[in-house]
Amino acid sequence: MAGRGRPRKVAVQKVPLKDVQLTQMKDVKFDPSLFTPIKTGTIVDTVLSNDGGIYPGTNTVVVGDPGVGKSTVLLDWLSNFQAKGKRVLFISGEMNEIDMYGYVKRFPKFGRLPILFMQNYSENPQGAIEKVFNDGYDIVLIDSWAEINDMVQEENGWTRKKAESWLLDLMDKHNKAGNERKRHTAFICIQQMTKGGDFAGSNRIKHMTTAMAHLKFDGRGRDAERYLIFSKNRRGDVGDKIYFSLHRPGNVEYNFENIS
Repeated sequence: MAGRGRPRKVAVQKVPLKDVQLTQMKDVKFDPSLFTPIKTGTIVDTVLSNDGGIYPGTNTVVVGDPGVGKSTVLLDWLSNFQAKGKRVLFISGEMNEIDMYGYVKRFPKFGRLPILFMQNYSENPQGAIEKVFNDGYDIVLIDSWAEINDMVQEENGWTRKKAESWLLDLMDKHNKAGNERKRHTAFICIQQMTKGGDFAGSNRIKHMTTAMAHLKFDGRGRDAERYLIFSKNRRGDVGDKIYFSLHRPGNVEYNFENIS
């Protein structure tokens, strides 16, 4: 009779490394454009980094309370980056064209964003993403990380770990300008939280993340205000709150002070 319980892990024999290369940073050279931040032109820039804006080749994860406005705020950033002449892309794993049309009615500038609607490529999500990434972008917004991973995992019959590794490796490749235009792509990814409010995802996502932002409600009910705060930022400070309002169409409004 077969025993019950967890299956025993099979030991995998690793091939010994022939050589390990050490790096001295005095010998490393980078394109100076990597250290010129991309700006939204709003006060949000002041918390994105100490020099203002998002740096090329970095990864920002954004989590938030349900209904707080994650997609709206980040599409506002993306539109502002585009208005500054940057090449941007929105990958939507959750909305279709009809859903997006509602956003554009309230925020017309979103209508100029190039969008990859993943529902149109459900038979080959991996191929669609790899192909469009190769065009080369300054900023890519992914909404959401979990939805894209789930689509690729299901279609390919992969494990969650393999799907995550595929997307992380792809992001790393384009962080390092592995595309036709040689753009050091910066990624902004909306990520889900657990019921306990913790970050959902592997430790590798956390390690690759340059910054982690939280969008939260301050208070409860219809009068609750919204704010943005960074809990991790390798290029800037953490703990500063920026309040934002979605009441007026056209633009997200920001303020360091409590909006009352």
